[in-house]
Amino acid sequence: MTSKINETLNGILQIFKSGQIPEAVSYAAFPSFDIPSEQWSFLNRIIMWMNGTYDARGFRQWLKVGRRVKKGARAFHIFAPRFQKEKKEDGEEDYSLIGFLQVPVFCYEDTEGEPLNYTKTVINSFHLIDRAKEWGLNVQAVSGNEKYWGSYGGNSIKLATPEEAVFFHELSHHAHKLVSGELKKGQDWKQEVVAELSAEALTRILGLTRETTGNSYKYIESYAAQAGLSPVAACLEVLSDTEKVLKMILQEDKPEEKTAAENA
Repeated sequence: MTSKINETLNGILQIFKSGQIPEAVSYAAFPSFDIPSEQWSFLNRIIMWMNGTYDARGFRQWLKVGRRVKKGARAFHIFAPRFQKEKKEDGEEDYSLIGFLQVPVFCYEDTEGEPLNYTKTVINSFHLIDRAKEWGLNVQAVSGNEKYWGSYGGNSIKLATPEEAVFFHELSHHAHKLVSGELKKGQDWKQEVVAELSAEALTRILGLTRETTGNSYKYIESYAAQAGLSPVAACLEVLSDTEKVLKMILQEDKPEEKTAAENA
């Protein structure tokens, strides 16, 4: 398989070098969801994230979508503006902000009932999902949004698209952490190029038919620019780390296997 990894990475580089990059095709993402938190203030969204969820609603709002708050669940509170109606000198009515109300809301995780659109992606059918489980990663779908397709942090991968290539990207971040010991905080250009190059390679190694090369090139191009590099130069810079990440994900050269061979 090691030769397959090298062959795949070299093939991707040759495509990048040729300049014949296919037009980027947008990932097949979830439709835009009309969930209350998408309209909340930044402060309220921070409060929601601090309470460990990406979707929170009031008691009646959950009932409207066929879900019930579990018995014993505890609400957390967000802030809603309180306005007072008053008349202007010209007789027209106006509203002025006089304060804020605390509104109780409940996490999606504390409800049960009908599945929501963004929870219908069959994550368990993803290639390499067993590797994520083996590493103790919690992989879950979250609502479609304009901020990101996927995220990785701690022991969690969150996906706002059913595209496996995005899952591979986030899984590669974790593998990179395993082989390097630690990752830099934020979106470091080298880490992002390693993850995206690895995701593109995995897509090819696993024989998936969806064309993702255009997306990968544009993604790598954007991060390579931060370092003043071309996409090809950026890939060459991280080729060694990418190979290690792929070996880790595909479970090659396990330490215990080497030891067994040496003792034979």
